[in-house]
Amino acid sequence: METIEIHMEPREADGKQKAKRLRREGKLPGIFYGPKAQSISLQFDMKEFATRVGGLEGSHLIRIKSASPLLADKVALLKEMQFHPVTGGVIHADFYEVDLTEKIQVKVPLHFVGKAAGVVRGGILQPVVREIEAECLPMDIPEFINVEVSSLDIGDALHVTDLVIPAGVVPIYETTFTVVTVVPPTVEEAPAAPAPVAAEVAEGAEAAPAEKEEKEEEPEEEEKKKA
Repeated sequence: METIEIHMEPREADGKQKAKRLRREGKLPGIFYGPKAQSISLQFDMKEFATRVGGLEGSHLIRIKSASPLLADKVALLKEMQFHPVTGGVIHADFYEVDLTEKIQVKVPLHFVGKAAGVVRGGILQPVVREIEAECLPMDIPEFINVEVSSLDIGDALHVTDLVIPAGVVPIYETTFTVVTVVPPTVEEAPAAPAPVAAEVAEGAEAAPAEKEEKEEEPEEEEKKKA
């Protein structure tokens, strides 16, 4: 795997206000850390980061270029990004130092290739996961893994054991774990028929005479009172 070079410099961790001012100046705050490294607050160019890293998927190695001996030529993974709740722009990034001689766990995207036979017959391709977690040396991290789905019919599925995994990469899943399947087409249920209107009319018609009878009894009561 090729490494992406980004210029970074240490900064003072001095609160949210300074971080906002840093962003107004076109730079992003971040932190560099690792199991064998002390945590270092850092800053880097916002445009350079967006151009080289912002649109990438999966895990990528980043080689830090810096005038500081604490950061110069360190290799790291972009571990986490924080986003602005309104604009969606990156406002902070965490970089995790890696040792190129030691295996690490990373997430590898899956690219589903081809058109499944079951989809041609009306089924729906249903990915269960769109990335898998795997263990490998940092330089062996695959950019992505292609998953050929053309042979899948309705009801068929592919499992982790069916994937073509690059040498040196070991998925951290059960071999029987389902990656993608083709499900039958969904059938919409017909709406329930409304209750017959005739029945309501009939009930109304029965109620009317009863009411009339009650009114007709009133004069007889009045005559009894007069008597």
